[in-house]
Amino acid sequence: MTSESFIWHRVSVSEKQKIKKEAKSIMDDFARALGKVKLGDDIGNIEREKDTREEKEPCKSDKEFRKLVFKNAPKRKGDHLIAEKGGWV
Repeated sequence: MTSESFIWHRVSVSEKQKIKKEAKSIMDDFARALGKVKLGDDIGNIEREKDTREEKEPCKSDKEFRKLVFKNAPKRKGDHLIAEKGGWV
């Protein structure tokens, strides 16, 4: 392929069909390859001695860093940052 073949252009119906066919072929090959992967018997079984963790000393905060973060935060309310939850999903 030459660099000219990568220049933006409108995709024709036949090119779209070719792209779909190639994409399906890639996905089918990938699915076949995944099917050949051998998994151990213990997959998904995580054994732990305890189900909880012990609390330790809290981290010490850097007051200058905190000031900088609050200064740059677009929205804040008192001692809290206001952030969007899951808007990128």
